[in-house]
Amino acid sequence: MDGEVTQIPRSRADGAGTRLADIAVQAGVSEATVSRVLNGKPGVSAATRQAVLAALDLMGYERPQRLRQRSNGLIGLVTPELDNPIFPAFAQAIEKALTQHGYTPVLCTQLPGGAPEDEFTELLMDRGVSGIVFVSGLHADTTARMDRYTRLIDRGLPIVLLDGYTDQIDAPFISPDDRLAARLAVQHLVDLGHERIGLALGPRRFVPVVRKIEGYRQAMSQLLGTTEVDELISHSLFSVEGGQAAAVKLLERGCTGIVCASDLMALGAIRACRDRGLSVPGEVSVVGFDDSPLIAFTDPPLTTVRKPIGAMASAAVETLLEEINGAPGKNMELMFQPELVVRRSTGSGPLVNR
Repeated sequence: MDGEVTQIPRSRADGAGTRLADIAVQAGVSEATVSRVLNGKPGVSAATRQAVLAALDLMGYERPQRLRQRSNGLIGLVTPELDNPIFPAFAQAIEKALTQHGYTPVLCTQLPGGAPEDEFTELLMDRGVSGIVFVSGLHADTTARMDRYTRLIDRGLPIVLLDGYTDQIDAPFISPDDRLAARLAVQHLVDLGHERIGLALGPRRFVPVVRKIEGYRQAMSQLLGTTEVDELISHSLFSVEGGQAAAVKLLERGCTGIVCASDLMALGAIRACRDRGLSVPGEVSVVGFDDSPLIAFTDPPLTTVRKPIGAMASAAVETLLEEINGAPGKNMELMFQPELVVRRSTGSGPLVNR
C-alpha cells in the first residue's frame, strides 16, 4: 500500500535498511504489530507501541516522520564529570524519564577547568529551558552560596536538586538516605565479626558526607559501643586514588573493615589492601556505595550499598513537571532508601576467625 513503512532507514549515514522482523525480535512482538505501529494504525496498546519505538531507538534507526513527537520543551540537566559511572547512570535515567514525557533533555557536564555551574545555568536560561535538574551540584556544598538558586526561582524557573539538601532554597530535593546507607554497611561488617571499622569519604564540606558520618557514628555507638571514632574517619577525594589514600590511613590504624562513600573509593581501598599484601576479603573487608554499573564484575565483586537511581530519577522528573504545570515550588526533601547488596568483597572478621 502506498506510504506504508516496510523498511526503516538507519539514522547513521550508511544507507542501509532493516527488515520489520529485526524490530519485531528486539521488541518481542510480531511483524504485523511492528507494521501497525510504524504505519500509525490502531489496535496496539500504548505499552506495546512504546516497546516497538524503544526497539527502534535501541537499534539506531530513525523513526518514521509520523511517529516523531513534537517536544514539549527543553529541560536542562547539570551533572558533575562523568568519570564516576554513577553520574552517567543518573543522566541516562533522568533523560529517559524526560523523553517519555515528551521533553528534550539538554545535558551539561562539568569538567575540571571547564565551565562552572553558573555559566551552564545562564546558557540553559538563554536556550529557554522549561526547568533544570541539578545532580550533585553546588547545593550539596555547605560552603557554597545558595543565592544562585534563589535567583533562578525568583525568575520563575522550576528546579529540582539531587544529592544534597539545604533549607535555604525553596525547591524540592531528591536524596538517598545517607545515614541509613552508613548504618547498613556498618551493620553488615559487625554481623561478620568486625570491630575495627573505618569510614573513607570525600571532603567533609558536602552534605552526603556529613550525613554518612552521622549514620556511621550512630551505628558504631549502638552496635559496638564505640563512641571515639574520629581516628577511624578518613577524608580524601571521591576517586579511586582518593579511596586508596584514605584506606592507607585506615589500614595503618588497624581497620579490618572499610566502608567507602563511593564504589570508586572502594576500588581504591582494595588496591591499598593489595599493595600491603592484604587479601580482600580474607584479611580486610570493603564496602562501597552507589552500586554503579559494572561494579558487580570487579575482582572481587564489590559488596556495596545501592543508591536507588531509577526511583530517584523518576521522582525528580515527576516533581519538576509538577512545578512546570503550575505547582508552587517549596522546600521539601524526598528521601529514598538504599539497599545493601552483598557480594564477595566482605568476609568474616577477626572475632569470627579466632
